Amino acid sequence: MASGLQLSREELLVAYRRMRTIRDFEDKVHEEFSAGNIPGFVHLYAGEEASAVGFCMHLDDRDAIASTHRGHGHSIAKGCDVEGMMHEIYGRKDGLCGGKGGSMHIADLSKGMLGANGIVGAGAPLICGAALTAKTLGTGGVAICFVGDGGSNQGTTLESYNLAKVWDLPAIFVVEDNGYAESTASSWSVGGSQVDRGKGFGLATHEVDGFDFFAVFDVAAEAIERARSGGGPSLVHMKLARHYGHFEGDAMTYRAADEVAALKAESDPLTIFRQRVTETAILNGADLDEIDGAVRTEIEGCVASAKAAAMPAESDLLTDVYVSY
Repeated sequence: MASGLQLSREELLVAYRRMRTIRDFEDKVHEEFSAGNIPGFVHLYAGEEASAVGFCMHLDDRDAIASTHRGHGHSIAKGCDVEGMMHEIYGRKDGLCGGKGGSMHIADLSKGMLGANGIVGAGAPLICGAALTAKTLGTGGVAICFVGDGGSNQGTTLESYNLAKVWDLPAIFVVEDNGYAESTASSWSVGGSQVDRGKGFGLATHEVDGFDFFAVFDVAAEAIERARSGGGPSLVHMKLARHYGHFEGDAMTYRAADEVAALKAESDPLTIFRQRVTETAILNGADLDEIDGAVRTEIEGCVASAKAAAMPAESDLLTDVYVSY
């Protein structure tokens, strides 16, 4: 089992680029939504990049993930087309879902991205189905559910823990505990510990610092290797934090005045990654600066093309209503 500290120079550059892409994508969506250019609601993933990238670096297209309403980061980490995502958020016809899903329903089944989901706790049963398919067909695939601390209290999530264990599925439940279920502190609303909940169902359990890409990568490697080799399901409690509110427009009056500033100064996953790789001389600052510039240009281009793209036509209204098998 390879450690994150043993990744090659090229793999580290890929990891950083994915995290930087998520960060710049979210910061730009924040800016555009604030300017009134994006319809609907958006929930941003900035600050949580190490979780999605640390896990998805181990995955390929045979593997499936399910997300939450905060799904942009997972989608990018799983390989969804960034321009198609931006077009989708703007409601354009050539978006990943034809401009009909928007921010909370981005999906790309060809990449194993089962979708962001506006229903809290809805992803866990989906990945049980995907994991059962992988086990039945012998593909070696795994299925991962990213769920928030609020979603971890839903009955669907707990039922899925049980089902995954009973059927011995190649499933992993990643509880991304950012401290708040909307505006309610998880320290108040979650009874007991997430790890003990997993143990109660007989799952293999881990707790990890979600700000540290290398810690996430190593825990993900262990859980995914266990699932692929027939060792059954796992639960990972990911301790992290979001930079923005629950949704765009959230005044965040439930957070201390200096909380976000302190997070950005002390616990930014991109800053931590940069420090680790430059201190060990695996990469230098110029390598990372080059990626920063390239990603910034890419995201600006995605926004420009989304603004210029066509909206769905009236004739598109009744298409994609039913699935044809």
